[in-house]
This record gives sequence, C-alpha cells and structure tokens, in this order.
Amino acid sequence: MNRIGTVIVALIVLLIVLASTMFVVDQRRFAVVFSLGEIRDVYSEPGLKFKLPPPLQTVLYLDKRIMTIDNPEPERFITAEKKNLIVDSYVKWRIVDPRKFYVSFKGDNRLAQDRLTQQIRSALQEAFTKRTVTEVVSSQREQVMQWVKQKVGDEAAQVGIEIVDVRMRRVDLAAGISDSVYSRMAAERKRVANELRSTGAAEAEQIRADADRQRDVVVAEAYAKAQQVKGEGDATAAGIYAQAFGRDPQFAQFYQSLEAYKATFRDKKDVIIADPNSDFFRFMRSSGGAGVSGGKAGK
Repeated sequence: MNRIGTVIVALIVLLIVLASTMFVVDQRRFAVVFSLGEIRDVYSEPGLKFKLPPPLQTVLYLDKRIMTIDNPEPERFITAEKKNLIVDSYVKWRIVDPRKFYVSFKGDNRLAQDRLTQQIRSALQEAFTKRTVTEVVSSQREQVMQWVKQKVGDEAAQVGIEIVDVRMRRVDLAAGISDSVYSRMAAERKRVANELRSTGAAEAEQIRADADRQRDVVVAEAYAKAQQVKGEGDATAAGIYAQAFGRDPQFAQFYQSLEAYKATFRDKKDVIIADPNSDFFRFMRSSGGAGVSGGKAGK
C-alpha cells in the first residue's frame, strides 16, 4: 500500500512538472519566455507551446490589443497668441515589439502610458505654440493631430510601441477670451464673405455685359440677313411684276387699282369722301376702266 501511494504521488508530481512545461498563447496576447531572467523566445501566434519547467524558464504575457490613454481631466495649452486653450484628447496605442517594450518598461503598461502621456503633452504644446487659436480650432486641427501622431510615433517605435491614433475630442477657449476670439473670427468670416460677394457681383456683371454684346451681334447679323433676303425677294417680285405687267398693261392697271382699294379700305369703318366719277373709281364702275370716258362721249 505504501508503494502504491508512492507511485501515485510520483505520478502527480510528474503531471505537475509536465503541466508546467506547457502553456497556451492566446490570440490577444504575446508570450515572452524567460530563461534565467533573460528573454529566450517571443510567441505571437496562438496555440499550445512548450518550455522548461520553472524556475528554469518562465512566461510573461503582454497584451497585443489596442489600448487607450484617456486623460481624466482636460489640459491647458498656450497658443502663439499667448491664449490659453483647454484640450481634451486621447491616444490609441499598442505593443508591436515585445522585446523592446519589456526592456524599456519591464512589461508594465502603466509605465508605458505615463511616458506616452508626457510625450503627447509635450508634442501638443509644441504644436500649439506655433499656431493661432483660429488655426488650432478650425483650419489646422487635423494637421496638428497628424503631426503629433508622427512625432510621438517615431519616439514610441524605439520602445516597441505603435501610436495608432491621436485625437482632440474638444478644444475650448479658457474663460475670459472666448467672446473676443469669437468676435474676431466672425469679423474675419464676414470680411471673406463680403469679398466673395463683391467678386461674384463683378463676374455676374461681366457675364451679363458679354451676353448683351453677343445678343446685339446676333440680332444685327440676323437683321442684316433678313434685309438681304427681303431685298432679294422684293427684286424678284418686282421682276415678276414687271414681266407680267409688260404682257398686259390694262391688267397691270387693274391690279394696281385693286391694291389701292385694299390699302384704302382696310377697315369696315374707313370712310372716304370723293367724287364717284373720279378716275380712282373707274374700275369699280367698269372692269375695263372706260366708264369715265364713255360717259363723257354720251354727253
């Protein structure tokens, strides 16, 4: 019985030793294997891994996920105009080189965050001191964030860290200068708007003048063309009339008289006072136009 107990104890000890030689690497973490205090291996792929039992080899796990540094309180920065800005920002970062990270911070994320916070604060202050309030708040806000990300990212890469993103959630003016800055910004926007309106009005006037000029040219050319066509038509008509009237002079006189009647009596209300025996009405009395002379001969 004692022998069986000894075997069981030995098996248990053996299982414990074997279990201590195996470890699982999660997909969310790095596994750093130490051999007598020095880094032996770094595992980034998930799965079951093996090592020597402690104290010969030990394992330290480092998070490979994206982490956030979120300042609990907004910070104060000074611009090129010596104005105070209250900035609320955050940083996204992650470990990309476990060896460098462990050498720099002994695997402590809090030490890494404290160092990154100081670097971000210093970079933001440097960026703000080169810019005005208007540039930081509106026109160059994105440029500031990208510049800070690049500057801090270069320094962080030396300690095995990647800066994923730097964002300014809120940028406010310190109390006491908001009204004056907003008034200056409003005046500047108003000036730009007036310049744009003036430029637009001048361009509109130029476009209208050009359109009127083109319209006058088109109308003049059309009128000249119309007059030319009309003249050619009148000449052709006159030739036709002359040719037709030359063949029958009496018909020509009759046609001209009809045209005169038509021009004279355009409206039913038109009234003419004249001698019925005048030569003007001779074709009304006789289609041959001899009514007047025949009457005189009868007398």
